[in-house]
Amino acid sequence: MKIKITNGMLTALVINLVYAKAIGVTMGAMAREVGADMWVASVFATIQGAALMLITVVLLRRMPSGDIIDVSDVMLGKWAAKLVALLIFAFFIMAFGTVMMTLVYHLKDYFLPDAPTFLFVLVGSIVGIYGCYAGLEVMGRMALFGVTSILLLNILLIFGSLHEFDVRNLMPLLDNGIVKTVWASRQNDTDWAMATMMAAMVLPHVTEPKDWGRSAPAGILMGGLIVLMWPILEAGVLSAPVTGEYIVACMQMARSAHIGQFIHRYEMIMVALFSMSALIQVMICLFCATHAVSKVFGLKDYRRLLIPVGIIMGAFGYWIVRDHFIAMDFTTRIWPLIGLPIAIGLPLILLALSFFLGQRRVDRSGKS
Repeated sequence: MKIKITNGMLTALVINLVYAKAIGVTMGAMAREVGADMWVASVFATIQGAALMLITVVLLRRMPSGDIIDVSDVMLGKWAAKLVALLIFAFFIMAFGTVMMTLVYHLKDYFLPDAPTFLFVLVGSIVGIYGCYAGLEVMGRMALFGVTSILLLNILLIFGSLHEFDVRNLMPLLDNGIVKTVWASRQNDTDWAMATMMAAMVLPHVTEPKDWGRSAPAGILMGGLIVLMWPILEAGVLSAPVTGEYIVACMQMARSAHIGQFIHRYEMIMVALFSMSALIQVMICLFCATHAVSKVFGLKDYRRLLIPVGIIMGAFGYWIVRDHFIAMDFTTRIWPLIGLPIAIGLPLILLALSFFLGQRRVDRSGKS
């Protein structure tokens, strides 16, 4: 029986997939570019992400029984579909590097600096492979729990930091100009791109296609609101220049928050509540990459390729995170230039081709 997840699980997966990296690594990068306007850049990115997700939903609705690779197969043929699958595989390998950077630097830099880097990558990869083997439904249920943890973390951080918030740190608005602020939003766009490409692979497994147009973009908008709290608080409490000094700015934000006389620092609380979101990112990258490779080889069971794909992605993740300079250069400079053209261009090109070819609704056999 074909595995199905609910639209609520899809929304939860989208939220988890953008949260972990966006609140730390992404916000620090945007703070270095546009200072306190990083929260405005986040708003621009969320709107762009919702529009891209809607485009992807419109494309997949034309063939509800297939993912974006199946759509390519119907419109362009088998070999073109294999090239698209390889492109998606490459996308999720590179996305995995940024995800692993987020997970490793949270744990290693702040808690276990003397532990070998490969240990974090190995454990994260093993947990990711196990989650993928358990299946999409299990990951969807974990994502619902992850959203609960995310909301709890946000509520605790608000209570622990509002007394130090200074709205003057957010002024003047759009000090860097709208063009530079929109350009800085590309850092956050990569987070939404990852969610969009995930949706392009898992939407056929989501019940009620008529609700995709609400649940998938809603995940982007809800995730954007949840993430938006962080740049506002980071700029208002730490100030934008201080935020820009850190690779993982959210951990410094957690250090600044405290409630009363008993809970003075939130690092352990943050990691406990944040880890589920980070691990779901690892699982989804492995899941989508393995599915793409299985389409290249024509395999129906993706699980046969989990270990070899996990080894490849783990090796790339280790190469990225072993050096902070390489990791930051790749994440902030190279990744947006590669990831965004794939995530934006592929759905747009296929949607345009579907209208050009006059296909309104096709199934896997390619019959109208």
